[in-house]
Amino acid sequence: MKTISCDEHAPSRRALLLGLAAAGIANLVKPRGAAAAAEATTDLSQLPPYGNGTLNPGIRTRVASDVNGPTVHFLEAGFEAAGRPPVLLLHGFPELAYSWRKVMVPLAAAGYHVIAPDRRGYGRTTGWDDSYDVDLNSFNLFTMVRDSVALISALGYRSVSAVVGHDFGSVAAAWCALIRPDVFRSAVLMSAPFAGPPTYPFDSLRLAQVGDGRRPPATNIDDELAALAHPRKYYMRYYATREANENMLHAPQGLHDFLRAYFHYKSADWKGNRPFPLNARTADELAKLPTYYTMDLDKGMAETVQPEMPTPAQVEACKWLTEAELGVYSFEYGRTGFQGALQAYRCMLDPRQIADLRLFSGRTIDVPSTFIAGKSDWGVYQTPGAFETMKKKACTRMLATHIVEGAGHWVQQEQPERVVEILLSFLAGQPKSQADGGPG
Repeated sequence: MKTISCDEHAPSRRALLLGLAAAGIANLVKPRGAAAAAEATTDLSQLPPYGNGTLNPGIRTRVASDVNGPTVHFLEAGFEAAGRPPVLLLHGFPELAYSWRKVMVPLAAAGYHVIAPDRRGYGRTTGWDDSYDVDLNSFNLFTMVRDSVALISALGYRSVSAVVGHDFGSVAAAWCALIRPDVFRSAVLMSAPFAGPPTYPFDSLRLAQVGDGRRPPATNIDDELAALAHPRKYYMRYYATREANENMLHAPQGLHDFLRAYFHYKSADWKGNRPFPLNARTADELAKLPTYYTMDLDKGMAETVQPEMPTPAQVEACKWLTEAELGVYSFEYGRTGFQGALQAYRCMLDPRQIADLRLFSGRTIDVPSTFIAGKSDWGVYQTPGAFETMKKKACTRMLATHIVEGAGHWVQQEQPERVVEILLSFLAGQPKSQADGGPG
């Protein structure tokens, strides 16, 4: 595996990007080619510097070739000296490695080598198939774990002090810690609780003989949601459809405004986010979730978030995601589309993928762990009972859970100082994994 730095391209291209930004963020979003293979062969040297001029100078961009197949683009901080304990940061949807920009330098200042990749299917990581009809095995949770192991190995590490994941990155981080606790020696899960692997029916032969042996008919939550007086659908089911990518990528309001409304709607800035535990996974209970989780049946995500577009004054006041910062997301997703990112949601609903995960039925996360989420984040409760199961059963060494004031779903972007404080307190008690080689 070959790892190379991309820093040498930054000075001349930074001026180019800033000029483009001055002409209007819409001009940064390039038309996307139709061929699925086009993204796999993107020449990164022809792109403007990653970050729209907003990255701290203490963060650099690099690529590592042949990391479990793809060429992985990643950000790193604390790379100046060998021997620092590594921390791996895994982003969620619709995010990028860039989503960790506000916590990387403070963690590096505390002595860590901080590594944040664009995960497979995202950003400037290349070598993945973005077609809807792709073999989903290349995007499943086992592949996510292999990607993470391969990246840290390419960097000269045999283990990391912690794997930290947000949103779908939290799911990936949980499986990293569950499958390879020798490599991922502690775990921080953010916004998405981990309730454990899918299970097999237990003691089913005996239970089938109780009473008359009949079982209640299986229910289909999708049918129940569609049958409500106000018909609804679950967002993961929408993300798994062939139409989802096109709906978001070519949103009627434009990609940039779509992302602005999406980030706003799920943040603490949207005052309707006042989450509470749901009683059960029933249609009536799920219908209590905001429409970004339980959508109107006849709408795509573009139409769902459009009514929640913040006003110009609200956009101006949004210091945790400025227009220049949002432009990074709209530029990158404008190149790649969303399909690569959406493949993981399809895996979560694919019976074949779920069957494979049952191999780990009954296994728990036994390394030290902690959980962080915003007080205004419905992600904590979108799966009824998951938060409680995580604390009581799925994570046997969960040291604490932290619900952060003033943050919604994007907790490490909305309240980075508090997140850094929590992470450093947690990491202080964990083993300091060291590199065999070290950053190059």
